[in-house]
Amino acid sequence: MKKGQILEGYIERVDFPNKGFAVVEDEEKKVIVKNTVPEQKVRFAVNKIRKGQAEGRLLEILEHSPEECQPACPHFGVCGGCTYQNLPYEKQVEMKEAQIHAMMDAAVDGDYIWEGVKESPVREAYRNKMEFSFGDEYKDGPLALGMHKRGSFHDIVNVTECKIVDEDFRRIIKAVLEFATDTGLPYYHRMRHTGFFRHLLVRKAVRTGEILIDLVTTSEAQLDEARLVEKLTGLSYDGKLAGILHTTNNSLADVVKDEGTKILYGQDYFYEELLGLKFKITPFSFFQTNSLGAEVLYEAARSYIGETKDKVIFDLYSGTGTIAQILAPVAKKVVGVEIVEEAVEAAKENAALNGLDNCTFWAGDVLKVIDDLGEVPDLIVLDPPRDGVHPKALEKIIDFGVERMVYIACKPTSLARDLELLQGRGYQVERIGCVDLFPSTYHIETVVLLSQQKPDDTIEIDLDLDELDATSAETKATYQEIKDYVLKEFGLKVSNLYISQIKRKCGIEVGENYNLPKTENPKVPQCPKEKEDAIKAALKYFAMI
Repeated sequence: MKKGQILEGYIERVDFPNKGFAVVEDEEKKVIVKNTVPEQKVRFAVNKIRKGQAEGRLLEILEHSPEECQPACPHFGVCGGCTYQNLPYEKQVEMKEAQIHAMMDAAVDGDYIWEGVKESPVREAYRNKMEFSFGDEYKDGPLALGMHKRGSFHDIVNVTECKIVDEDFRRIIKAVLEFATDTGLPYYHRMRHTGFFRHLLVRKAVRTGEILIDLVTTSEAQLDEARLVEKLTGLSYDGKLAGILHTTNNSLADVVKDEGTKILYGQDYFYEELLGLKFKITPFSFFQTNSLGAEVLYEAARSYIGETKDKVIFDLYSGTGTIAQILAPVAKKVVGVEIVEEAVEAAKENAALNGLDNCTFWAGDVLKVIDDLGEVPDLIVLDPPRDGVHPKALEKIIDFGVERMVYIACKPTSLARDLELLQGRGYQVERIGCVDLFPSTYHIETVVLLSQQKPDDTIEIDLDLDELDATSAETKATYQEIKDYVLKEFGLKVSNLYISQIKRKCGIEVGENYNLPKTENPKVPQCPKEKEDAIKAALKYFAMI
């Protein structure tokens, strides 16, 4: 087998995300061919051989699988947005469940409860946000506005009949393409870094029907703002137009980046409702793209979290604070951390909008902010971006030692990697379930409940302090009594380690620690000044200093 060779084979299985394994006659090794489904016979070109594993580019489907159906979307197969529209929805879910279950079995140490996949309440027109790109369908062809062509970095497919969005999205994309074509201005060329039109961002709330439109361009030319507003306000919508925006983006990266946004009409936000709460959403803040599916996801996460009364909960990677506010009514306090400042401001407004005064939100990278939160959580919810949690941030999260942690993953391969560290540091996977927020694609959300491992057996020992020749100071208060005092008087949670450090500083003898780290020169966290003062106050209260 060599690069460039044209081969035929049957797809034996498909692994996550969309890796089909083709069995080729007279070849010992199987070839990975993406965008296929089991039982297809395909023709492909070998385009990569790495570490003994060959990969091929799909050229033609020679025989369809008996499970296949006619795709509802005319763009399917050309557009790279959807993967499995050629399978009935039940088969899509069945395949995703088999893929994630196998992946989790390999990643989890020991037994756990597998709860399968909860289906999306809607299977078409479910997306509340789309980012469309400007380009051409072929080199030097007419202007196009839509999704990247499957397997292509350059070519754009007009998706005016896209089925994962509703009719309002389709009306908007047609109108904006007409407007852009009439101006005669070029699209932004990703290689030459020249041109004007870059992206079209459209967001629409399912419950309120409010629509936000944002045209993204470079600053290379002048946008005819009045004409754009006239074009878009003249459309007939099923929903309600909340705002039209113009964002400037001169960055080299092919992403929607806000380098200045101007309101051309209406406002730069809209409202959505989930689980009885109202959320203000801004152009670039994170919010689950399937609103009705998100309700299923958050209900699942809430059931995993369990008892929250009188608990302090950390919602890390909190976006616009959706999870935080869903948990706040049944918790003592919820602290959210999110790197996008715009989303944090929206989260604060949302909490006030919903009458929740026990939520606080911090703007910043979890890795950098977590040391400054001034709180010790009882429970932690993680909902990180696709790349998962930074290893150093995950170490800090683990050091809190919470009894339960819920991890919500939009990319199960990142979850599998993070589970290795979590389990290595004493957390055990209890339950795993999935929610299909992305019908017709290979994406899926996975929810995991982890609990801190506890010893199976305990031994009670009665000690006579006189026999141990304990000093009078050591008999005055236990570590737990000191903890309780500090929590009651200062609202701070302190560890045995911190109490021992301050005792030593004050000249009080403490016992030897036999539970030492196995690594050489371990980094031992030092007691913060605020907690040191509180512990000293407790020692004075108990007449130990």
